[in-house]
Amino acid sequence: MSVFSYHLVKTNYFDAFKFLLFPPKQNKIPGLIHSEVMTAMTLGSPIFSPSRMLIRQVAVFAQWENEEAIDHFLDENHFGKILAKGWHTRLTFMRKWGKFNKFEIPAETTEFENPDSPVVAVTIARMKFLEIPRFIHWGRPVEKLVRDHPATTLSLASIKFPNTVSTFSIWKTQKEMTDMVHGHSKVPKPERHADAMKERDRKDFHFEFTTLRFKPISEFGEWNGRRNIIPDLKNQ
Repeated sequence: MSVFSYHLVKTNYFDAFKFLLFPPKQNKIPGLIHSEVMTAMTLGSPIFSPSRMLIRQVAVFAQWENEEAIDHFLDENHFGKILAKGWHTRLTFMRKWGKFNKFEIPAETTEFENPDSPVVAVTIARMKFLEIPRFIHWGRPVEKLVRDHPATTLSLASIKFPNTVSTFSIWKTQKEMTDMVHGHSKVPKPERHADAMKERDRKDFHFEFTTLRFKPISEFGEWNGRRNIIPDLKNQ
């Protein structure tokens, strides 16, 4: 079974632009199925602000044949060695909604044995250019909902020009995440996510879009001075 990983690293401007322009190629990285290299963004920040686009912060979402391929990449590849200086988590696929090309997403789904287990959610989409203003209008309230939610331990957005956008969030429990999705959270304006999904169903913002849910296996390194970001996992 394949394994996914999500990486965050702060680097210099030169390396950040280089990796965005020339991301790892599947046929040159042993065991890599597909990866998306993106620039990190602050969820909910104003569109035109320094915190919206964090150019030196690189986010990578990848699928691998196995964990040995991740280890080899981080130990032997130039880009991998830079990513190894940051933070990453390894993930087991649980379920999906929607579709996104290039990733080999399993058709079967797996249920969590314990609804109080931590869960990682990743969304990734390719935007329709003419729908970007609508997407921003409906999306920013959802970003703030996720960013400020007491059940998230880490949440961020990322972008790859011209039209790939993604979010990443770690939740203390699966139940708290699903409560947020359905508008049942005990927070101000809990219906923001549910309302945005209704609007997307009415008229899609995207060419392709998927929401993926994962069980975290492990985490490595440090991000913004923090370790043990995922509850109940031993940091390494």
